[in-house]
Amino acid sequence: MTAAAMLIAMALEGALGWPDRLQARIGHPVVWIGAVIAALEERWNRPGETEGRRVTLGAATVVVVVGAAVLPALLVQAILPGGWVGTVLTGILAAPLVAGRSLYDHVAAVARALAANDMAGARGAVAMIVGRDPAKLNRAGIARAALESLAENASDGVVAPVFWGVVFGLPGIAGYKAINTLDSMIGHRNDRYRQFGRVAARLDDLANLIPARLTGVLFCAVARRPRAALATMRRDARAHRSPNAGWPESAMAGGLGVRLSGPRVYGDRISEEPWLNAGAPDPDAAAMRAGLWLYLRGLGALALMLAVLASTI
Repeated sequence: MTAAAMLIAMALEGALGWPDRLQARIGHPVVWIGAVIAALEERWNRPGETEGRRVTLGAATVVVVVGAAVLPALLVQAILPGGWVGTVLTGILAAPLVAGRSLYDHVAAVARALAANDMAGARGAVAMIVGRDPAKLNRAGIARAALESLAENASDGVVAPVFWGVVFGLPGIAGYKAINTLDSMIGHRNDRYRQFGRVAARLDDLANLIPARLTGVLFCAVARRPRAALATMRRDARAHRSPNAGWPESAMAGGLGVRLSGPRVYGDRISEEPWLNAGAPDPDAAAMRAGLWLYLRGLGALALMLAVLASTI
């Protein structure tokens, strides 16, 4: 019944998102997880510690945070009733941990601003979803950054939590969100987090190994250029700096007939990344709209898979 519960979660999040009233009253579950991570990081990530000690304390942070997410979910799952009542309740509780609608809304805001030639608005919108310096991005750079975020976060924000929810139920989706939030906050390759966030980054890589490839396959299956999407993914996915993000990003690049990735600026550092679908043109606002439709079709294919699983298991 976990497949049915995840289908319900996707439908609820897609229809309602996370209501502003709830956000104002209680915040969001991912924000709660982030607050725990921030408190532990401030207490344990001391620059004066040895490298080995910082790795150990970072690993302890992972254990505490993942445990704090999984144990309550295990208790809740244990007391939920069986049958369809329990399935519906599981779906309701899991819905805040799926980010399909919020991701669409953030990327659509960038596309609208670019289409209106509102560069300030486009830079402001893209700054909400990527870590690059928006002031140094031109139109093509903004479009590439937004489409890369759309592709990668389709995996991290939707496919991966749903996948682990199907496998392990409520503890699975809660545990995955804890791992992914840990990586987004402390899994960075800089002096502050290289040792402290090492375990979090490796665990996130492992948790996304299957979902990232599944996301790429879903994009290829629903692309208007499925053969090009598949060929680009097979050729370019492993060239990406991430062991996982290259799969959905290269599938989207090939499916849309544009190039993604490439050199980018983080603060005062230039990261020389290889192109995905090199030789293709840069994306524009029209390509972004096509990317959003590709994303929605991919979520539709995922929902269909869940419905088939729910009907056969």
